[in-house]
This record gives sequence, structure tokens and C-alpha cells, in this order.
Amino acid sequence: MKDKKRKLCLGRVTLVAVSSVHMYETVRAMKYSMRGIVFGDVLLLSHKKPFGLPWDIRFEKIERLDCVDAYSYFMVYKLHQYVNTDYALIVHHDGFVVNPCAWKGEFLDYDYIGAPWRMPLPGENRYRDKDGNICRVGNGVSLRSKALLCLPSEESWQWEKNASGTYNEDCFLCCDNRHKLEAAGLRIAPLEVAKYFSHEQMIPEIEGIEPFLFHQWRGSNRKYPQFRNYPELVRRKLWGK
Repeated sequence: MKDKKRKLCLGRVTLVAVSSVHMYETVRAMKYSMRGIVFGDVLLLSHKKPFGLPWDIRFEKIERLDCVDAYSYFMVYKLHQYVNTDYALIVHHDGFVVNPCAWKGEFLDYDYIGAPWRMPLPGENRYRDKDGNICRVGNGVSLRSKALLCLPSEESWQWEKNASGTYNEDCFLCCDNRHKLEAAGLRIAPLEVAKYFSHEQMIPEIEGIEPFLFHQWRGSNRKYPQFRNYPELVRRKLWGK
């Protein structure tokens, strides 16, 4: 749905970034993601409010996230407390919206959608559920329903390392606890849909597709903007642009 200025209206979606590092780059990525889109809310969660934060980005203070494990725990168990819409679109300083025109309404049919993963190598434990089934969609730069955000806390899921020996929150949700999501009636998008949503790993299935957003500058993603840490006086001039 679009307004009179032909902007994409995503009133059911909160654009959100959670970070204690790369703060100014993160804000630039958020502003870039807002080009041509009207979100229901735009939210930055961090331990400290960046100087000159644009007026159209809401700030909420959280504890400092000093490692990736702390970030993953927050995303799984605490993010839901701050999101007031039906969905959260999570972006990073190195992953954000680049093609608003690539949005598809069917993305909202799913409770989790991120970039497709590669096929795991023989004997590799990554990208598999508890029964060994291959999981092709995950990634932290993603669209998630409020129902999915709430579920781990509501059901008191145990916080434990995934099959690859890490606490990465996307694998925790989309692989190790996928069966719990599905038992609750929640849906992770299939590769056939996710390949139009986001790209991270350069797999054959995404060839020739311009995605809605991306994560990490590799392969065909290298053409997307990279925001650098600008001197203070330059930052002040850039925030509103």
C-alpha cells in the first residue's frame, strides 16, 4: 500500500536496530532503509543515545551489549518488550533496505524471513534442525513477527549453544528450536520466498535477483552503500539527509 507520495506504507512494521557498536553507521543504515518507506515505528536500542539522533528515530536505552552472545540473548528474550507493532524489521550497520520496490506483501505471511543459507557440507552440523533436516533460511537481518519475538520468553526456552557450538540467535531460532516455532503455528519463509527478501551468501538460487535488503558486502552485495565513521562536524550535517 502506498501514500500520496508513492511511498511504501508498512504501518504494521517497526524498523529496529540493536547495537552498542558502529552507532553512527547504524543510524545511517536506518535512515537509508527509510527512503521511500513509511514504517509504523522506527526504533534504535542501545546503551547510549548517539549525538544528533534524527527526530524520526525513537531511542530506548538498554544495557550495553559487549559481545555477540549478549546481543543474541537480547534478541531472543528481550526485544519483544520494545516492539509495539505486529512485525519487526531488524537491520544492522552492514545490512539494510536497498530496494524498497522489491517488497512483496507475502513477506508478512511469515513469522521469520531472512537471507537464504547455503547447503551444509556433508557431515556439517550447521543449518540443520534437531532431527538433522536442512534449514535454508535464517540470518539476523530479518523480518520477525511479534508472536515469534514473544515465544521464547513465554515458553521459557532454555538458553544453550546450537549445534555449531555458538549462541548465534538466528540459528537458535531457525534451526535448533524450529520445531518449537512450528508447534506454535509459526512459519519460517521457504527459500523460494526468502531469495527475494534478502541476500547474504552468494548461492546459485539468488542469481539475477535484486533483493529488498542485504547483509554483508560480498559478491553482488558489494555494490550497496558502506557508511563510514564521519568526523563530528560532518555528522551533524548528514543526519537529516
